[in-house]
Amino acid sequence: MPYVAVVDDEEPVRKALRRLLRAAGLQADSYASGQEFLDAAGRLLPIVIITAHDEPATREQCLAAGATAFLRKPLDERLLLNAISAALSLRAHARR
Repeated sequence: MPYVAVVDDEEPVRKALRRLLRAAGLQADSYASGQEFLDAAGRLLPIVIITAHDEPATREQCLAAGATAFLRKPLDERLLLNAISAALSLRAHARR
């Protein structure tokens, strides 16, 4: 089963996203900060950035660093699931 990590500083957002992803058939865990995620993950994963602060420089920096998508809050559920699907496809393709 594909694994998705949710990193958000707002607990209600983490819970809602985790429920959405699990309902879509994805294994999902959540973390309150990027550092908490990095400490727990210990491996390279495709990354989808979700933010309320969509600044062009930040967007460029994240995408240049390897994020597969950069989405702005409030989220469209379909866009999020499509971005995750694309990230997982890229990861599967890279493993071949």
